Amino acid sequence: MIWIPGGTFRMGSDRHYPEEAPAHRVTVDGFWMDRYPVTNRQFKEFVKATDHVTLAEIAPDPKDYPGILPHMVYAGSLMFSRPNHPVSLHDFSQWWTFAKGADWRHPYGPGSNIRGLDDHPVVHVAFNDALAYAKWIGKDLPTEAEWEFAARGGLEDAEFAWGDEFTPAGRHMANTWQGEFPRQNANADGFERTSPVSAFPPNGYGLHDMIGNVWEWTADWYSPKHQADAPKACCIPQNPRGGRETDSYDPRTTNVKIPRKVIKGGSHLCAPNYCRRYRPAARHAEPVDTSTSHLGFRCIRRGATEAS
Repeated sequence: MIWIPGGTFRMGSDRHYPEEAPAHRVTVDGFWMDRYPVTNRQFKEFVKATDHVTLAEIAPDPKDYPGILPHMVYAGSLMFSRPNHPVSLHDFSQWWTFAKGADWRHPYGPGSNIRGLDDHPVVHVAFNDALAYAKWIGKDLPTEAEWEFAARGGLEDAEFAWGDEFTPAGRHMANTWQGEFPRQNANADGFERTSPVSAFPPNGYGLHDMIGNVWEWTADWYSPKHQADAPKACCIPQNPRGGRETDSYDPRTTNVKIPRKVIKGGSHLCAPNYCRRYRPAARHAEPVDTSTSHLGFRCIRRGATEAS
């Protein structure tokens, strides 16, 4: 883990997606953070020690999903599948499928495995899977404010975690999508899917993969926008904890009420023509019961000093 000194910074952005606004000042205390996202090797040790079964390995209870079709009641997870023809960017079902048998051991479906991927981030973990791992190892999941402060690496006003230029001197600084999403990936960064967690340079705090590769869970409930700046300097929020669970539901799904958490960092599927969320300020809502092939996590430890 790496010590993150804490401090006051401007969280969010007024220049990009509406859910990132308004930019506002917050303060976080110092904390320890994992240098890398949790890997398949680490998650494998957790499962071996606890016999934990991830949500993707359990068939859903039809009572929790009114209207679910009987043939969809099976264990699985959301998996990206690249189409071989032009599709509308307004229809994500063209590249996402709820794949039967997809889970952390089988990231691309039943015929796949994680051999040779020990140092890649674990994927297909729902929120409670990530939280269970964190508690087992004596850590916690970061708040959105803690995560964003750490991701900035000391560069408060920079566009990216490494500065204002996406590929400085032509160098790829994170695992993202190059080309026309979702059907053409030039793989200029060297990776079609996930990458080893140390494949790209660390940020100013020494943290790897805060941007790209996989999205990361935070502990905070999602709200569609940030709170505005405090009217006085004395009232800057200290260690904010996000929105309320009751406000996190997706208003578009009235028959199923699943609360949503904030995820951060973007992934290898983020592309200039579709999802420019490969920035510290970017945020997205993820239902707690959902796992995907591009979502992982890392842990923090609070209540300890740098000396400890």
